[in-house]
Amino acid sequence: MKKKTIDRGRWEREMVDPLLARTPERKKEFQTDSGIPIDRLYLPQERSYEALGFPGEYPFTRGVYPTMYRNRYWTMRQYAGYGTAEESNKRYLYLIEHGTTGLSVAFDLPTQMGYDSDHPMAEGEVGKVGVAIDSLADMETLFKGIRLQDVTTSMTINATAAILLCMYVALAKKQGADLGRISGTIQNDILKEYIARGTHIYPPSASLRLVTDVFDWCRTNLPRWNTISISGYHIREAGATAVQEVAFTLANAIAYVEAARSRGLNVDDFGPQLSFFFNAHNNFFEEIAKFRAARRLWARIMKERFRAKNPETMKLRFHAQTGGSTLAAQQIDTNVVRVTLQALAAVLGGCQSLHTNSRDEALALPTEESVRLALRTQQVIAYEAGVADTVDPVGGSYFVEALTDEIERRAEEYIRKIDDLGGAVRAIEQQFYQREIMESAYRYQKRIESKDQIIVGVNEFRLQEDIQPEILRIDESIREKQMARLKEIRSRRDGSAAESALGRLRRAAEAGQNLIPFILTAVETYATVGEISDSLRNVWGEYRES
Repeated sequence: MKKKTIDRGRWEREMVDPLLARTPERKKEFQTDSGIPIDRLYLPQERSYEALGFPGEYPFTRGVYPTMYRNRYWTMRQYAGYGTAEESNKRYLYLIEHGTTGLSVAFDLPTQMGYDSDHPMAEGEVGKVGVAIDSLADMETLFKGIRLQDVTTSMTINATAAILLCMYVALAKKQGADLGRISGTIQNDILKEYIARGTHIYPPSASLRLVTDVFDWCRTNLPRWNTISISGYHIREAGATAVQEVAFTLANAIAYVEAARSRGLNVDDFGPQLSFFFNAHNNFFEEIAKFRAARRLWARIMKERFRAKNPETMKLRFHAQTGGSTLAAQQIDTNVVRVTLQALAAVLGGCQSLHTNSRDEALALPTEESVRLALRTQQVIAYEAGVADTVDPVGGSYFVEALTDEIERRAEEYIRKIDDLGGAVRAIEQQFYQREIMESAYRYQKRIESKDQIIVGVNEFRLQEDIQPEILRIDESIREKQMARLKEIRSRRDGSAAESALGRLRRAAEAGQNLIPFILTAVETYATVGEISDSLRNVWGEYRES
């Protein structure tokens, strides 16, 4: 039987043109959120799909593990933390009771910025966007009734990441845990703070040194720990496109690898402990393709640029969180639909863990009811939808494969531009990332205002709403409670031991030694986050944007 050829021209002349003469299409141009043109129809291309590889094998386009979710589901990790350690501990126990399989800690701004709760800069912010942690005593309360050896924990902390990691390790030691079995992730991605968030403390070079100290110490002392979660999430939240999210995240990752290699570390020793954190937005197929493109591009970077030999080093393992900036304060139940589609895109894209935002997060920190519904969203996708029963179910889709190729190509172009500027740190200093993100955010906002981009309930399909949903309110007395707790800790600790440990930390920072053992010692004397951060501020100073 003669093989039938694909004649697109005939189909367009005979089928499409007569229809368009009667009824035009909805838009003159169709494109993704990154501005990638979308064709009317995708057909098989002259390409070898064998180049995609098999799941679990280089270049990992189809997944980092051979059987993916047929072996076990992704980790359902709900990001939580607010108020005092006692309140957050109750929320963690609640999540565990309702089926969450991994904890994710949100810290308040003073903790993120290296200030104790009694510092003047902490006023009005203690416990507001996360839990307040001042000392090891707070960490002990935060995980009361939870054996660290039995859970996997992600901690969203950057400038003070080394300090919070040491508190976690100190608590694990007090519990008698085997550090070789402690698993989890610390975000520890300081470069994106200069780009998109602003919770940095020290100059970039000093911050990179702390990051690589964590790499070096964990490879022998905490081998199952992910030493960094290189984040595109916050870059996307600031207004970047999907292409920029991939490109800027991987360019930052390149900078971390180069910094570690300049310390004399072998890429195959620390590479398997690197992890990534991406956003899941609304443009369904672009998001799926984004995750696949990022995985393939990172594998090639590690193999070809850094000469990695270990396949584990080449795997881009990532956590995903649904897009906070996509949530609307209007008609908040509609956010459940957005989050469901975003979560499904992350799963079809092959995430290793996932957080689903709650419907009321555009208004306040989520209520317990909303958190439970967000978790149930993941569970329905996992247990009822059937999408986890085969590996990479969208693989081979003409549209998805074409988008994957195009996102990879455009991201590579950005990475070459950043290389030409001297790398990620120089690009940050020259405001390259910041300008690109600002321009993308501006273009997207203009599309909303012109209604080229419809946001349901916001610029179209609006309602007059008088509903006042129940929201979580943070008790303003939290700061007084934390200040009293701090005073008590300082009065009953061995003050001379704490001061001595802080002095040794300062001298180690001046001498260029790995600081993790010194921070761990200081933490174990109940030195506080602010005291440890101030010790390093005295040596390195603080970074101020020009």
